[in-house]
Formats: sequence, structure tokens, C-alpha cells
Amino acid sequence: MALGIAGAAFVGGWLSAGWVVSLDGVVRQRFGGQRFRVPSRVYSAPTIIYPGLDWKLIDLEGGLRRLGYRRVAESARLEPGQYIWDASRVRISVRAFAHPSRPEPARDVVVRLSGSSIEEIRELPAGREIWALPLEPEQIGAYYGPNREQRDLVVLDELPPHVIDAVLAVEDRRFESHAGLDPRRIAGALIANLRAGAVKQGGSTLTQQLVKNFFLTPERTFRRKAQEAVMALLVEFRYDKHEILQAYLNEIYLGQRGATAIHGIGEASRVFYGKSARRLSVAEAALIAAIIRSPNGLSPYREAESAVKRRDLVLDLMRRQGRIDDAAWRGAKAETLRLAAVTPDVGDARYFLDLLRRQLSSVYSEDVLASEGLRIYTTLDGRAQRLAARALREGLEDLEKRYSGLATQEPERALQGCLVAMRPQTGEILALVGGRDYGDSQFDRCTQARRQTGSVFKPFVYIAALEPRGVGPKLTLASFVDDSPLEVKTPSGPWRPRNFDREFHGSVPVREALERSFNVATARLGQDVGIRRVIELARRFGVTSPLPEVPSLALGTAEVSPMEMVRAYATLANGGVLPEVQAIEDLVGKGGKTLERRRLRFERVLDAGTAFLATSMLRGVAERGTAAGLRSNGLRGPVAAKTGTTDGEHDLWLVGYTPELVAAVWIGFDEPRSIGIPSSVGALPIWRRFVQELTGGEIRGKFRRPPEVTVADIQPATGWLALTGCPERRPEFFLKGTVPRITCPTGAVSDVQGDDSPAVRRRFFDWLRRQM
Repeated sequence: MALGIAGAAFVGGWLSAGWVVSLDGVVRQRFGGQRFRVPSRVYSAPTIIYPGLDWKLIDLEGGLRRLGYRRVAESARLEPGQYIWDASRVRISVRAFAHPSRPEPARDVVVRLSGSSIEEIRELPAGREIWALPLEPEQIGAYYGPNREQRDLVVLDELPPHVIDAVLAVEDRRFESHAGLDPRRIAGALIANLRAGAVKQGGSTLTQQLVKNFFLTPERTFRRKAQEAVMALLVEFRYDKHEILQAYLNEIYLGQRGATAIHGIGEASRVFYGKSARRLSVAEAALIAAIIRSPNGLSPYREAESAVKRRDLVLDLMRRQGRIDDAAWRGAKAETLRLAAVTPDVGDARYFLDLLRRQLSSVYSEDVLASEGLRIYTTLDGRAQRLAARALREGLEDLEKRYSGLATQEPERALQGCLVAMRPQTGEILALVGGRDYGDSQFDRCTQARRQTGSVFKPFVYIAALEPRGVGPKLTLASFVDDSPLEVKTPSGPWRPRNFDREFHGSVPVREALERSFNVATARLGQDVGIRRVIELARRFGVTSPLPEVPSLALGTAEVSPMEMVRAYATLANGGVLPEVQAIEDLVGKGGKTLERRRLRFERVLDAGTAFLATSMLRGVAERGTAAGLRSNGLRGPVAAKTGTTDGEHDLWLVGYTPELVAAVWIGFDEPRSIGIPSSVGALPIWRRFVQELTGGEIRGKFRRPPEVTVADIQPATGWLALTGCPERRPEFFLKGTVPRITCPTGAVSDVQGDDSPAVRRRFFDWLRRQM
């Protein structure tokens, strides 16, 4: 019998030893590999404030709050991340930030205000004048793993002692002396729970808590508790206290920020106080330690009174254990709860985040983005993005209210749209909204959809005719085009284009043809220029979508993405220079190493003179043509734009630009069907609202005329050069060498080389007969 007992004991011991060995393997694998999955963070471009800027327009105080800055009283001592605001000045303690290409130190500044304008900025205490002040980039998102956990890893040696002491005082006062289990703590918790008749205290050490979070499921069974105890002993056996404590401080769960779990004191410090854990005060450290027990039940935002009460308990423990002196204890207890402004997850930028993910996927896998803690600095303008999202959402809602047939209760059948904005000189994406609601549809209509462009494609036809290639341009801005009935033979039968008004207008000035978006005149010009040449020009402008070589291409029957169109129009705004689309400024990896840096790339694809002429024509569209509604709410300054409405009103477009901005709006149904309104009613108001709110209604800058463009007076009725005695005249732009040779009032041919075509002579004699 004794032999049987011994055998059973041997087998049991062997099995137990095997169990322990397997647990030890789990511990070594988890601790020896990547301990934490840190999501990559994505940041907007920094906001820059400067004298002359309209602080109300940019919502300066709202921007400070979104960055986690806290407004304090005039008498308060300013710490980084705080500001004082009064009627004539703002004092800001600006936080340092480590942007890879434009880092900024912490500084104390005074921003003086005059009405809605910033008058001057000075740095304290010396009073040195600052001409431009960058504020740190705003986090616009992150690439999470399946658990949506966010961390800001801390290094134990860089933390002030009181941060560590606060945690040890309340969670494990004998951490430095026990071997993973604390019998005294277990016994004390057992007695307290028996007296209370319920579980009021836990006996787990800090090491046991780490093991539970690191390795085990939350189930409460004897086997799991046994695993926890054995693994805690193994962790203490294999790793030193320094490693264990640092891992704990980075792993511990400390609440929620929307759908994202806050893990570690580094992230908690950033969320609660808008600062690094290295700069936590005694009271702030005590509060974070206090909520470890029940992060959501003791949330300082929702349960401030309970959180402060437990914070004070932690301070009492720290004093009783000799971790702080009486003076520090009194000062910390007197400190009010000074939380950073709540900055909920940014939802407006999720289409942009998906675009970034697709761009990065060729180099960085989904797992890397969700675990390596990359910092991705982007070109996105946070304010422009918010305004774009609101303009699109509310613009579509307004259309549904005005035209009840557009509304539906089925999200997949809802009226959709997109808005993308770019800086034309650099190709930087400033805003991108790929749909009205990312929650309902993640399909990005700005970059993933191709839709018929309608009349926003027509400028390519006119540019192809204006561009001097070989013998010279096909026309000038003084030319006339033919809007009489047209029939073109095609393999599928004769094609007869029609105008929107179902009328024909005869010989019309080229400006009027584009401003009023005459289909027949544009189609005939496309035939004169050659559809192949139009395609070649569109390709130079960055259009990569299929462009069928058919007559109707001139009227925008090809399907193209809004991103392609906004880049093409950016080329005009940029004087004929095609920019490469930019979404990323810098990408930073572990240890602050820069992995990617933006490289601006450009290519001249059109001479500056022709680009200016095209811009002049499109300014006419915005002043007198189909896009004239852009001015209806008082939008001032230079704007060039083109509307586009496809056959059956399935797609509504407006693409337009200013000297500093180009933006495209598209509206339609994902499964194409008639919207029943033109683009001037559908897309234009959304574009107008976005640009008006972004600029405050006053567009800066000007479209500069290049040296190769000259100005001459012409007679509007004929397009001739207007000399002294001509009864009517208006100025017009011309490429040098293309000024009309026929002159008004005599009809004589001048010595200036220019347009001397038979069509011009025919118009002269027609005009002469009308005068007789």
C-alpha cells in the first residue's frame, strides 16, 4: 500500500512538475517577446497661429481644448498645457512636442487680441516677439488591434518616485520584499471579507495582477487562481522587480476613452491630465493609483467626488508608509481636481485613416500598424476636416428636407457624397470625407469610386484647344465656337449631342460656351481638337482611369474618381504644375527614428500661360456661369470652378479652386439613379459652405498672370482687336503672339500676329452687313 501511495505521489509530482514547466514556458515566451501591442497613432498637421490671423475663425480656444489644454484662473501658476483667457489677451503655456521635421520647445507666450484678430505674440519672460507659433499636432486616430487598447509606454527610471510610491502604497506595499505572493495580505483580505460578509478586499499582489492581465482569462475558478499563484512565483523567479513593476505600470487597465481601452499610467496621464507621466504631481499620481481598483466606477470625469475621496485615501497611505512628508501630503490634499478637457475619439477622419492604411499596407502590415507604436504625422488640417464633414453631412440632410423623394430609411440606399480638399502647390490632402456616415458605409467615394464626371471634364477640351502645340492654339479667349446642330458617325450609329436647355445657340464666344456649359459647342470643339489629344492632356493632368476614345468623352462620359479630378484642377491652380498627392509628412518608429519623410514631387505638364487662360475661363464660370451661385452668400475673392451634371442627373459635381485651395464635391447614389436636380442646386451649396466657413468668406491671394500672357482690348461681338473708335470693347487675356489681327472699327488686318482664320473673316463680314 505504501508503494502505491508513493507511486501515486510520484505520478502526481511528475504531472505537477510538467504543469509548472508548461506555465514557465508561457511566462518566458510572453515576457521574452513583444510584451505590449502599442497602436500606431495618427496626427494632423500642426496648427500655426500668427499676427493677423482671425482667432475666432480658426476657433483658437476650441483648438486648445481639443489638444487637452485647460483654462485656469488669472492668479494660477501656469503649467504646460494650461492657458488664461481674457478679453484682450491669451496667455498659453505651450507644451513641447517632438515633431520629426519641426520640433518645438515648451514656452510661455502671450497672444494679444484686437477684435477677432491676433495683434502680436510674445514669449515670456523676455518679451521676445514671435512671428509664428505652432501648436502640437492633434491626434486624429490610431490603428488598433482587435482589443482596441491604447498605451503610451513609460520607462520606470524616468518616472518621479511619487508616481511609483502612489501605486505601491495602495496596491502592494510589500512589493519589494515578497516573492510574488504575500501571505500577510492574503490573510488580511480573508479576515476583512469574513467580517464584512462579502468580498471587500483582494489579496493579490502587484505581480499577481500583472499575471492575471498578461496571461490569464478573467474567469474565477480554483484552477485559474492556482495558475495565477504559480505564474506569479515564476515571474518573480525569472525577472527582477524593476522589470515586473515597469510591465505592470504599462499594462494596468485604467478606464475607457470612447470605445478605446486606456492601459498604463502613461496613457492615463495623457488622457486625464494632457501631460507626460514624468510631470505628474503627487496628487495627480495618487488619483491614477486610486482608480486602479475600479477604473470605470471611479472615473474622475463621471464620479469626481468618489475619485477624489479615494485619491485622498491613497495620499493618507503614502504618508502613513513614509513615502511623502506632511508638507507634500497637505499640498496634495488641497489640490483641486484639474482634468484635461475631454477629447473624444475623432470620427470625422476615419475615411482619411483608411486611405493612409491602404497607402502604408505595401510596407507596413496590419499587425505592425496595430502593435509597433508608430507615430504617423499627416497633412490633414483638423479644422478643414471638421468643416468638410459637417458641410457634406448637413448639405445632404438639407437636400433631403427640400426634396423629400431623396430621403430614405435604408442607409445602403441613402443619398451619398464626398468632399476632398487639397493644397494645390504641394498636393497635400487637407480634408477627405468619403461618405456621409462612416458607421453606415466605409466605402470611400473620393478615392475608391469612379463616376461619370459630366461637365467638370469639359475644361480639358478647351485647354487642349488653347494650348499652343506645333502651329499654335486652335483658339484664343476671343474666339467663337459653333453651337449649331451636330451629328457624329460612330460604330453604334449617329451621335447627336444636345444642350441642357434643348436649344442651339449658333456662333457663341468661347467663354460663354464654357460658362453656360454648352454641350454641342464643346462636342464640336472636341472633334476639331481630336479626342485622342483630349485624352493625352487628361493623362498629363494625372487622370489614370480608363478614358474611352469616343466623341461623348468631351462631355464627361468617362468614369473618374473625385481624387483624380481634384488633382487635375490643382494643376491649373498651380500654374500647370502637376503635384503628387501627399497624405503623410513623417513616419516615426521606435526610439524616435524617422522611417519615412515626405518628398514633394512635381511635374510641369502645361505651360503657365495656358493654365492662366484656363483659370480665367473657370473664373468666368464662377462669376457669370453655372457656378455663379458660389457668390450668393457673399463669398469674396478669386474663385475658379466648374459644375458637372451627368445625363439623367445621376451624378452632381463641383470642382473649384482658389489660389491656396482646391476642392471637389460629388453627390449621387451608390447604385446610380436620378437625383432630379442639377449640380448648381446639389453639389454647389456644399462646396460654397465648406470654403466660406474655412476662409471666413474672404479668399486670400490672387491668380498671378505669368509673363507670357498679355492683355488687349477686343470687340465682344466679333473678337477683333479694339482700336480707337471701336464702339464696344472689353479687355481679354492672350498668349503673346495670339492677339487678333483683324481690328475694329475698320476691319483692317494689323501687324500683330494672331487669329486670322476664315471664321474670323466671316464674322467680320456678318457684322458689317448688320451695320448697313
